[in-house]
Amino acid sequence: MKKISIFILTAFIGATFALSAQNSLSEGPFEQLVIRGAMLINGNGAPPIGPVDIVVENNRIRQVKVVGYPGVAIDPANRPQLQAGGKEINAEGMYVLPGFVDMHGHIGGTAQGAEPDYVFKLWMGHGITTVREPSGRGVDFTLDLKRKSAANRIIAPRILAYTGFGQGSNGPISTPEQAREWVRANAKKGADGVKFFGAAPEIMAAALDENKKLGLRSACHHAQMDVARWNVLHSARAGLTSMEHWYGLPEALFEDKTVQNYPLDYNYNNEQHRFEEAGKLWEQAAAPYSAHWNAVMDELLELDFTLDPTFNIYEASRDLHRARRAEWHEEYTLPSLWRFYAPSKVSHGSYWHYWGTEQEVAWKRNYRLWMTFINEYKNRGGRVTVGSDSGFIYQLYGFAYIREMELLREAGFHPLEIIRAATLNGAEALGMDADIGTVTVGKLADMVIVSENPLENFKALYGTGAIKLTENNEVVRVGGVTYTIKDGIVYDAKALLEDVKKQVAAAKAKENFELKQPGRD
Repeated sequence: MKKISIFILTAFIGATFALSAQNSLSEGPFEQLVIRGAMLINGNGAPPIGPVDIVVENNRIRQVKVVGYPGVAIDPANRPQLQAGGKEINAEGMYVLPGFVDMHGHIGGTAQGAEPDYVFKLWMGHGITTVREPSGRGVDFTLDLKRKSAANRIIAPRILAYTGFGQGSNGPISTPEQAREWVRANAKKGADGVKFFGAAPEIMAAALDENKKLGLRSACHHAQMDVARWNVLHSARAGLTSMEHWYGLPEALFEDKTVQNYPLDYNYNNEQHRFEEAGKLWEQAAAPYSAHWNAVMDELLELDFTLDPTFNIYEASRDLHRARRAEWHEEYTLPSLWRFYAPSKVSHGSYWHYWGTEQEVAWKRNYRLWMTFINEYKNRGGRVTVGSDSGFIYQLYGFAYIREMELLREAGFHPLEIIRAATLNGAEALGMDADIGTVTVGKLADMVIVSENPLENFKALYGTGAIKLTENNEVVRVGGVTYTIKDGIVYDAKALLEDVKKQVAAAKAKENFELKQPGRD
């Protein structure tokens, strides 16, 4: 009880600091917060239920009470009572969900010119309350932000730091013992896990074994430079807890080859070579539902392995115009980030050297096969999560997370399965499901409140809202997250996004910048 009291006191002091610093952007935490009359879409796959009243005390959910029936007046005597000094939110006609978990969120980058405050407000403005950063500007940088977020000294999601393997090392890690030493040092610094990109088999085996012994979790982008000898099956057997994207999975599904069918003039440092050929990879793998395809899936399921597909980050590969012309770029994308996206031989993910119809058609076939595996993995009980990997390839923080939900719908997920992937599944993958992932008594007060039903239309979660025609033939914008609640603190999601718009407008004015499409400067 003493530890809990100290935790609550620290959170309260930190939140008070944040409130005084951020003015109208946030309120709380409160000794008591009551959310009245909402429809609850919990993260456990259950259908919506309501109206419910949700009672929060400081930073813990203390009661979730059904208070009535559709179309019937609510009896005030049947409702939790508001205590003196408490805060009440009238959420009648609104929907409450658990806070969203982004399993692949990079906190900006110097190349993109995207600083944490900009990124955090875009995330929080879209209901994202927990983020796993799978490598970034270094463990010290991320852990500093993690501590500030935990104390609510900044507006930011809860942060988990997965250090890029080898970051901070004095030289290349070339022996198993060096790998073990680095993993131990990373854990000692306070990191939550490790993000791998691949290495020699003996290095990967040693690092994953040591990381597992220390009780830490792990992620891996199985990059092409090492995947020929170490694919996702090798990683999962060695103790990897989740894979990012899809690299390493088609390679595990090869039946008639051991390496992908690279053109003989291929150069990994040529970004168009890298991404164009990646778009042909799934067609080289075993056919869906074949014996080998099933065997690989069954083994990953047996290992309780997590798939974090990040469909959205490659979407420009199959429809460049759609991703490049997304309406939010005009008001929410920084000039520096827009320049980073443009065709370039240097910037990562800017592989539009001569991208056209043939490449996009190949990638559409790639998506169909990839989505088939992911959907069936979910159907057989596998854990699939929602991650965005924003800041690259025309995908913007926050907005891309909602797009990932839409793409899971395309893959075949029921909307309730998508909410579970975005909440409880992410919490389980992080080992945090005792505290977050559902709106449950005893858990932390992380919630999303939105005016529209996201199950009917995920576009209602975009910061730009969804377009709707009224009965009076008037075109309106509806939705957008209304409130994001993290650690019992209520954030005005729309005000957060307005602050981002001001940051972008100021950056444009400073440079006299006008957003133009590539080749039209």
